Order: sequence, then structure tokens, then C-alpha cells
Amino acid sequence: MSLAGGANAATVLNNWVFNPSGGGFAGGQTINEYLDVNGNAFIDLTSTGGTSFSFTEHAVFNIVQADSNGRLFPVNFPGGNITATFEGTGTGNFSGNFTFSGGTIRMYQNPVNGQYASTEGFYGANLGNQIAEFTVMAGGGGSVDASGNPVSNGQVTVFASAAAGSLDAGYFFRENGQDLSTESIMAFAFTNANTVSDPDETLVDEVACQFAGFTGVGCNGDAYANVAGEHLFISNNGQFKLNEVPEPGSLALFGIAMLGAGVVVRKRAAKV
Repeated sequence: MSLAGGANAATVLNNWVFNPSGGGFAGGQTINEYLDVNGNAFIDLTSTGGTSFSFTEHAVFNIVQADSNGRLFPVNFPGGNITATFEGTGTGNFSGNFTFSGGTIRMYQNPVNGQYASTEGFYGANLGNQIAEFTVMAGGGGSVDASGNPVSNGQVTVFASAAAGSLDAGYFFRENGQDLSTESIMAFAFTNANTVSDPDETLVDEVACQFAGFTGVGCNGDAYANVAGEHLFISNNGQFKLNEVPEPGSLALFGIAMLGAGVVVRKRAAKV
């Protein structure tokens, strides 16, 4: 799947191989296009004048299958419990758009099943072995309403990159068996975001109070509540894809292509 025309096109990797237990190419699963991701995020907003704001986001994700194929990693690959954490910063406008300026995605493989959504670590999302680290690139983002909430089932896009050595050996492979740990690679994620109006105590304590370092309501023995324009929880579900690294002169083209791909995904979602 080519996302931009010409010789400098950025290309989504198809039929790559992922082994969630780290056991190498031969024991891995062919990924047609994406890993399924779902999780929750805490967003802390700071008004910067007028309708403008800056934000920090701390999120936790569970990754249990690929291509929505029902082959659950912990079942078909014992010990292949894959989770991720996300830390991002950016700016935006109320009743407008927001964009990321930077951040980090970390993926983990935990040999112990059932710890995601627990009180271990940060909501059970950063346990076991860190197997990948991606740097969030400037760009991406989505749309919010006048209170800073994502538009209904809003599409959020994240672009990221990983330098050679940022992926552990034994997990990610090209279809010819070449281990991607030896390469620089890019990635992008599309997630549908919806406001969580009543997050449970575990989510608040683990993600807002501990992971994000939030010290407001909900972290001092009182009841948590989202506050319009200040802080909120959202739920996310979507896709995580790997991309070829475009040539330096085509990075801008890559960004345009990714935004175009996001429009296509939104149109497809509207037809479902």
C-alpha cells in the first residue's frame, strides 16, 4: 500500500511478521497490515490565551491481536502479552484542531497473563520486557469541541519513528525474515477517541495520579470528575502500522499522505 506517489513514497509494511513472545521469525504471525490497540488516556489541558491550549497526554494500551483476526496473542502465543504506554505533548484550539509536538511510545512484552488494567506498574501496561521505543513526531492530532473533548468517535493520528536498535531482536521482522531491530522504521496509529465520563478508581489512580503525576481531584481521597477545558479521560481503540522510512526530502510528503489516509479511515468508519 503506497501512501504517496513517486519514488519517495512512504509505504505501509504489509505481510510483516510479529512474534509477541520474542521467539523469532519462524514462530511469528504474519501481520497483513496492523496491530489492534485499545486503551485509555488522561489529558491535562492548559489554556494559553484565547481559544488556544497546550496539553500533555498519558495513555496505556493493550495489544491482543492483529488485523482484527481473533488470534489472541496470549492464547496462540503463550507469554505474548503486549502492552504499551504513550506520553505526548502538543497544542491546539478549542472548537478546532490539536497537533502533537513530541512524545514517546513504549511497547512491552509481559510473560504473565492478565495484568493489564491491574494496579501493577502503570495500570499493568509497562510490565515485563520493553521491546520497542518510538519517538512521536510533530504532526498528527485530531479535532476537539469547545470543552477540549474529542469530537464524537473522533479520529486521532500519531506519527512516530524508531532508530535502529530501538526495537528488540526476535519480535519484528520483514516478510523475508530480516529482523527489523537492525533498521530504522516509522509507524503511525489511527485511534478513535471518546470521552470517558465516569472512569473507575483504578484507572484514575493508576493513569492520572501515578503515571501522569496529576495531583487534583481524585488523587486526594475525593471523587474524580472530568473538568471541561482542564482535564479529562478518553478511551481509544485503533490500529498501529509500520512504515518504510521515506527519504529525507519526502518527509513532508509522508505527513500529507498520512493525513489523507486518516480521511479515508474516517470515511470508511462512517459507512460501518
